[in-house]
Amino acid sequence: MGSIGYYIFRTTLGAFLMIVVSLTAVIWVTQALRDIDLVTSQGQSMFVFIGITGLIVPLLVLVIAPIALLIATVHNLNKLSMDSEIIVMSGAGMSPWYLFRAFIMAAIVVSIVITAISAYFAPKGLRMLRDWLTEVRANVVSTIVQPGRFTQIETGVTIHIRERLPNGQLVGIFLDDQRNPNERMSILSETGELLDNDNGTFLILQTGLVQRQESGRHDPAMVAFERYAFDLSQFAGGAQAVKYSIRERYLWQLLMPDPKDPFYLEQPGQFRAELHDRLIAPLYPIAFVVIAFAYLGAPRTNRQSRTISIVGAVSAVGLLRLTGFASTVLGATIPAMLVLQYVAIAIAIGGGLFVIRRGLILEPPAFVTNLLIALTERFSRRLATP
Repeated sequence: MGSIGYYIFRTTLGAFLMIVVSLTAVIWVTQALRDIDLVTSQGQSMFVFIGITGLIVPLLVLVIAPIALLIATVHNLNKLSMDSEIIVMSGAGMSPWYLFRAFIMAAIVVSIVITAISAYFAPKGLRMLRDWLTEVRANVVSTIVQPGRFTQIETGVTIHIRERLPNGQLVGIFLDDQRNPNERMSILSETGELLDNDNGTFLILQTGLVQRQESGRHDPAMVAFERYAFDLSQFAGGAQAVKYSIRERYLWQLLMPDPKDPFYLEQPGQFRAELHDRLIAPLYPIAFVVIAFAYLGAPRTNRQSRTISIVGAVSAVGLLRLTGFASTVLGATIPAMLVLQYVAIAIAIGGGLFVIRRGLILEPPAFVTNLLIALTERFSRRLATP
């Protein structure tokens, strides 16, 4: 690529990494907070919480990466233009095509990353997250270890724990069992701990009191104990079969689905739409860069406004992505609609390459530009009016 090409390649990828990390972090926080109660109910550390919720990061990167590359490309092109570097390179005899090669190399790198994430890493992360959540929801321990709450683990059985110490010991335990219509049992215990072994899950209570109230009797029977075991295995849901959704399937499972797969038998159209969405995903970074460079890559003077060109590039990218979404959604029921996204990508890349090769400047008609300027000035005057 040469020193100039390498400089553009490096700055574009650097801006892309900064943007994709920032956007992913912001969206990850909003998604992670949805499961924070489920995770902390097990008393896990913050590192475990970050590790578990971090499993959705590959999926977020898959969605954010093309947009982040577009922003990085527009930023870099705008910076090169504002510093008059594009004009200087053009005056030195460098064609826009030579400059474009550095940007397309960055797009190819991002496309390779997206291919790997789409084919393996995103489904793998979603599978691991589903496995963990399924295990947590089936585990009665995660349900009852919620200090400060009266939790009904089954109809007629309520438990309250005042505090859970860092070593796992439970303090201030109250358990009320009303499943037997002829007898109500209430247990108060100073401390306790959960024991999970091959025989089941047990709540081992220490130093407490058992109160039994039989129907028809006014006075309850009370028994003090030093150690008492309450069986929790009867409340556990047991092992549950994990069923992976279509988005959680690897790329090769979409290419060659199991003919006996219940999801495939019920929703073959969804399998087909998801497959084509995965196949075309690596092409979007390339298309976005081509569109951005077609609008902003040509040399211009500082007097020529680039705002309209930026708006045009963003609008074209938005239209292309919206076409892809519509094609995927409609393609689940109308297979012919899946071709629409390939046609749109081909038009965007082919048309953009033609503009870049010929060194054309994409600008809206003069009347459109004048209309936008007039509307902007009128809006500014209204804002300035007290």
